[in-house]
Amino acid sequence: MRFLVIYCHPVAESFCNALHHTVVEALGRAGHEVEALDLYAEDFQPVMTRQERLDYHESGVNIRTVEPFVAQLRRAEALVFVYPTWWYGLPAMLKGYLEKVWALDVAFTLNGPNQVIRPALQHIRRLGGVSTYGASWWWTRWVGDPGRRTLIRGLKPLCHPRCRTTWLAHYNMDVSTPESRRAFLARVEKHYLHLEPAGRVAGTAPGQG
Repeated sequence: MRFLVIYCHPVAESFCNALHHTVVEALGRAGHEVEALDLYAEDFQPVMTRQERLDYHESGVNIRTVEPFVAQLRRAEALVFVYPTWWYGLPAMLKGYLEKVWALDVAFTLNGPNQVIRPALQHIRRLGGVSTYGASWWWTRWVGDPGRRTLIRGLKPLCHPRCRTTWLAHYNMDVSTPESRRAFLARVEKHYLHLEPAGRVAGTAPGQG
């Protein structure tokens, strides 16, 4: 499968960066085609300008400033988001990426007099997230885990009807230990190393994925 790994963290020495490299390397070793997007390295501009907002509903014009990122998304068959959960949700850079790249007539269309949302990314059959949380599991769930909800519940309906989702999380990062971090890196590596071989989708025969 063609994976797009979307990574968002400003610090190269971070644990998140180690997770990012683990995902990319494991997918490559498993035989998948991998395209890695580091939003900070690309100097992605997350703030929507006045003109970008005015152009938002004009197909084609609305992606002029983000065309390379839209092309990446359209090439992908699977997505993995790797990022730290800050204030229970997505970092501003990643939220801006969704607002500007997952645009009208890219991620969805609006049809009929009631402007019903229709999916436009049905070529994407896998959607995953790898994140770190400063808070505990129970506290994160109590506040609703909005970052995970945005990516899994919000984006999945725009993808293939049988899109499979996974979520891997390291909670309590503020009191993490070398042992807990090593264990989580091993868990992430094992997960992405043992997905279906490239060109296969669960429940399909070769050539049908």
